[in-house]
Amino acid sequence: MSEESTEIRGNTILPAHREDIEFGTEDGLTLVGELALPAGRTPVATLVTLHPLPTHGGFMDSHVYRKASWRLPALADLAVLRFNTRGTSSPRGRSEGEFDSANNERFDVEAAVAFAMERGLPNIWLVGWSFGTDLVLKHGRLPGVVGAILLSPPLRFTTEVELSAWIPDKRPLIALVPEHDDYLPPDAAKSRFAVLPHLELIPVAKAKHLWVGEPAVYRVLTEIVARTNPAALPLPTTWSGEYETWNDLV
Repeated sequence: MSEESTEIRGNTILPAHREDIEFGTEDGLTLVGELALPAGRTPVATLVTLHPLPTHGGFMDSHVYRKASWRLPALADLAVLRFNTRGTSSPRGRSEGEFDSANNERFDVEAAVAFAMERGLPNIWLVGWSFGTDLVLKHGRLPGVVGAILLSPPLRFTTEVELSAWIPDKRPLIALVPEHDDYLPPDAAKSRFAVLPHLELIPVAKAKHLWVGEPAVYRVLTEIVARTNPAALPLPTTWSGEYETWNDLV
């Protein structure tokens, strides 16, 4: 498209080096995904994203993660790794295995982090959304991970024992909780997360569980970049240069 300055919209795809990837789990499954890297530059940090509940439509293309992969390599020098957990399908393909209610997905989280480490990607942050936050809390205390960001955490599958296991772990842990969340709104989240005094809980006014709308997406991406590469803030809302437009945006 034109190199004139243009507004970054929900279907704007900024330049990046994008690669379809596969990696194996310890229990013998092959998972599919995509790695987006800054074009011609070394990433400053890495996002390993864990998607919402696949039995309710969550997958690697869930819109916040897709927009992160379309924007953040160019705007913030971040590597963005998206993948389908076991049994989950997307246009990229289907990961082997079957959904296991956040249990054997432990192997998926471990495999994704191991892949990022094997590629030499720097400063690995886990970013979970809804079901993905349970995967972070249950299985994300891994070597190589420098911190974690939780989007709309429902605490559906995470036990109190698993939550308490983070007490001695002082890596940054940030939770973005929508004001109108359907499952765990801010006051309830403060109560449930009280066991973790080092967790930074950020209520987000007017937002809902699915972060629908450009203001909500921009807020999420800004909070992510504030932790992973604050020098890139504020995130631009316009782009001068080549870009693509997604023509099948849902």
